[in-house]
Amino acid sequence: MAGFPLWIVVIDYLLGVIMWTLIGRFGMGIFLPQNSQFFFMRFFVRATDPLLRLFDPVTPGFLIAPMVPLYVAWFFFIIRFYVMPWLLGYSVMGMLSFPLESEVALGVAQLVGFFLN
Repeated sequence: MAGFPLWIVVIDYLLGVIMWTLIGRFGMGIFLPQNSQFFFMRFFVRATDPLLRLFDPVTPGFLIAPMVPLYVAWFFFIIRFYVMPWLLGYSVMGMLSFPLESEVALGVAQLVGFFLN
């Protein structure tokens, strides 16, 4: 990522992976129970349970359990989209937004271009 120090990109990638893992758990939870033996679901539950416990004090009690991972993922979205650029002194919100997703989108575009040529 040209223009950003490596530590910023690493932090954003870490926050992005956490956010997408929480979204993955929510998505898998639509189709599978939390105690499913499917290895992806076991991974999502094992990887995100500590985060869900950490955010338990700020999670509203009226929220149904399957929605909690999505609610916690929202915090990571807010940090990545608003807090990080603000802390780094950018005046335009979203200036640093989503280098992880930009890299993935470029990879997909190159892959699609490869198959179309």
